[in-house]
Amino acid sequence: MSNLQKLSNFLLLIIRDFPRSHLVLASAITGCLLALIIYPQDSTASKRQILEPLAIVIPAPTPKQTLANEPTGTVENFNLSWKEQKVAPGDNLSTLFQRAKLSPKDVYQVSSSKAGRSLLNLFPGEKLRFGIDNNGQLTELHYVKSALESHVFERNGNSYSSEKRLRQPDTLLSYREGVIEDSLYLSAAKADLPDKLIMELANIFGWDIDFVFDIRQGDSFSLLYEDRYLDGEKLSSGNIIAASFTNRGKTYQAVRYTNKQGRSNYFTPEGRSMRKAFLRSPVNFMYISSSFNPKRFHPIQKKWKAHRGIDYRAKTGTPVRAAGDGTVIASTSNRFNGKYVFIQHGNSIVTKYLHLSKRSVRRGSKVSQGQVIGLVGATGLAEAPHLHYEFVVNGVHRNPRTVKLPQAQPIASAEKTRFQQATAPLLAELVKHQQNIQLAAAKSASSSAN
Repeated sequence: MSNLQKLSNFLLLIIRDFPRSHLVLASAITGCLLALIIYPQDSTASKRQILEPLAIVIPAPTPKQTLANEPTGTVENFNLSWKEQKVAPGDNLSTLFQRAKLSPKDVYQVSSSKAGRSLLNLFPGEKLRFGIDNNGQLTELHYVKSALESHVFERNGNSYSSEKRLRQPDTLLSYREGVIEDSLYLSAAKADLPDKLIMELANIFGWDIDFVFDIRQGDSFSLLYEDRYLDGEKLSSGNIIAASFTNRGKTYQAVRYTNKQGRSNYFTPEGRSMRKAFLRSPVNFMYISSSFNPKRFHPIQKKWKAHRGIDYRAKTGTPVRAAGDGTVIASTSNRFNGKYVFIQHGNSIVTKYLHLSKRSVRRGSKVSQGQVIGLVGATGLAEAPHLHYEFVVNGVHRNPRTVKLPQAQPIASAEKTRFQQATAPLLAELVKHQQNIQLAAAKSASSSAN
């Protein structure tokens, strides 16, 4: 017998005794390897990436799995039969137990425990999971408040012990940028920015920019923000970490910083707080019918009259915010101003809010910046619902949009070094993504031209 025949017989013996599933796997792997050898990839095509000019997410690894010793969500006991009830409007503990075919006695035993009080304040969208044994007895109850928080009740005789279980999501950074084409809201929505972050972006820069009146076509924004994931699935968007907004050719930058006491705020790259003494606008994202103008034709009185403020056209009932901290020096009404509120800020500045449908503060009250002091209306000499807003400095009316505001306080000197170390990498990351998008856009334009 030749050596070749001996080798062939030996291989047949091995194959005969080898598990069939392993042979299938080995054949599949061999086929894949042959395919790779026969059909090599185009290395240029494999490295190509597509960049979106208005919305880009930072590539990130799959979020890590929860470690064995970390708190986890509700782990079901497979020896039990499980039923689930989702809390709907009008539901209470009794109705949920009844739908799960459980008795009032079960309700009493669970709710009478010390931790059972948490079950008395249920909210729509929350869940109850009932673990029932072979005898039809409720053995475990999982109160799922959210993907991150659960309360687990376990039967001990005729009572229940409980345990609160929390999970920590993985936080990844995402990037977005956009150019204003119509309004901030619509342009940011086109850049796939969630509503919550659009409002937060406006709040961050609201001391420098009147987002109702100052926005122009061609203004731009960019930001780094948190995305929260759990088990590889996105839960929600978190805070803005760093942001840039260019308005009328002037660029403002902000970065989030948490100090040693655990308080978080937004600062300029130099360490000055974005929070200033006054907001530029007392109304969010509303249309202004007329801007600051020393003269205008009054639509009701039919004569030319000084118009020492700004009119914010808005629906009746729109909240009106105090532009800054101060004391209410007037909260009353007359036939010209309708219902109005005046606020004294320090010794030299007074802000005035006219034509309100409702006043929410009284004379002598202390108010804080951003506090709702009334609602937009059309009382007094007003053609339509709007807020007339005035900014008076030492008795002289100033344009609220352009008046120079007091400088914000810088970060404490003891925090300066820590601030620079924490925020410099974040601002650098924001700039890097801006440059990457610009480079991608330039390459795309060059390719189109050729």
